Amino acid sequence: MARTPPDSLFPDYPAMPDDRFERHLAVHGLVAGLDEAGRGPLAGPVVAAAVILDLQALPDGLNDSKALSKKARERLFEEILVTSTVSIASASAREIEATNIRAASLTAMSRALHSLPLIPSYALVDGRDIPPGVKCPARALIKGDARSLSIAAASIIAKVTRDRMMTRAAAIYPAYGFDSHMGYGSARHLVAITEHGPCPLHRMTFRPLRKD
Repeated sequence: MARTPPDSLFPDYPAMPDDRFERHLAVHGLVAGLDEAGRGPLAGPVVAAAVILDLQALPDGLNDSKALSKKARERLFEEILVTSTVSIASASAREIEATNIRAASLTAMSRALHSLPLIPSYALVDGRDIPPGVKCPARALIKGDARSLSIAAASIIAKVTRDRMMTRAAAIYPAYGFDSHMGYGSARHLVAITEHGPCPLHRMTFRPLRKD
């Protein structure tokens, strides 16, 4: 499947993500944006989302999830689900351990893309890499969540979904406070690991959990 150089189209970085990529590629058919959340935490899955936006019904205020408040992300999450075609997938802590976080993230994005109920003609992927097995032309965009609206939408879906998963995990493993740090290596989390040891959600190949 043909690939285009990552930044060969619209190489500039706008102040906020826009729909230039989507409108340029829409002549070929549907365009899906892919992103993931949860590469850095010590615990929990990595979650990916694929989003095909309706360019005539864009939710107001779409932006990179990292630039939004929790309240704004939650609002946009619901609006994206109503106005867009969305698929969500994940790779577990065990899958991350079996390969590595990069491979697991790409696998999760591939799963999300191939689970869409509609078949896209193009995929816009946040980062430098194309997920394995992608069956349509794909473009990797460095900092894509700050450049492409569909990738920004996918970043919101992935982030909110993962946060909700970790909040549910906090009820199962209350000693770790997953609902406050979402599995990242906060001081509270590190103290909990020291006191209680790891739980099944922890990524044992990540420092400081990894035993060399």
